[in-house]
Amino acid sequence: MTHHPPTRPATASGGGSRTADATGLLLLLATVVGWGFNWPAMKLLLAEVPPFSMRVACAAIGVSLLVAIAARRGEALGVPHGLWPRLTLASLLNVTAWMGLASFSLLWLAAGEATIVCYTMPIWATLFARVVLGERITPRRVLALATGLAGLLVLVLGRGVEVGLEKLPGVAVALSAAILFSAGTVVTKRWPLAMPPASSAAWQMAIGCAPLLVAAALFESPDFGALTTQGWWLLVYGGVGPLGLCYLAWFAALKRLPASAAAAGTLLTPVVGVVSAAVFLGEPLGAREVIALSLTIGGVMLAIRG
Repeated sequence: MTHHPPTRPATASGGGSRTADATGLLLLLATVVGWGFNWPAMKLLLAEVPPFSMRVACAAIGVSLLVAIAARRGEALGVPHGLWPRLTLASLLNVTAWMGLASFSLLWLAAGEATIVCYTMPIWATLFARVVLGERITPRRVLALATGLAGLLVLVLGRGVEVGLEKLPGVAVALSAAILFSAGTVVTKRWPLAMPPASSAAWQMAIGCAPLLVAAALFESPDFGALTTQGWWLLVYGGVGPLGLCYLAWFAALKRLPASAAAAGTLLTPVVGVVSAAVFLGEPLGAREVIALSLTIGGVMLAIRG
């Protein structure tokens, strides 16, 4: 592998490996918390800005922040010769597929229904990791996935889900988002981009949002001049947090954790989303949510332990 952090070779004493795991877990935690808080934030923002325009505006802020971080670190912003095909593929899988298709699925599905389908991604990531990376599908990882997904199902199925023929397009789109993002997770792990981290994240965000910009131009007519003060703050949060710092943390976490464990960790995202929605939007938080939280955290802990 190229551009791999210098923590793996330090295995003689075992300390380097543990440090890498601890750093990876902290980065993963920061990612899922930021992405989780984004659910209620974007739910509020969607009342003022249509979905593709919202994503593109947040991405513009995120890319600006990442470029500033890269400049501050003295990172080169140029793309090495011959890396464009791999960079484009990673951008389409890690950014376009997830941000675009997950949002598009909401035209047919309720948010809870879309969550069920989108967060099946640890299943696909585990399968891809087995084929591409040779990561073993151990009984513990199977149990981890089952436990985590059980928590997710308890979280969202309690409100009832009816998937009729009219919802099949949304299911297909959301499932495509989950599968493609999982493929991006494994591809990024197997063939890491030989670029500095902030520069790499900035380029992936910019390239990945280009198709969303086209979709916004064709199908939407946002009025940013009518945004409320709350809308502007939510827009800034979406760009700085989930689409800026969180993507940077996510790519860094992938370098330090097994792909399947990192993907399983994302199961915490909808739990954070539900808890934050209860705090900020007044949505229900009762015994079902507590059970779901316990199951999901248990699944993530099992996955991280291998």
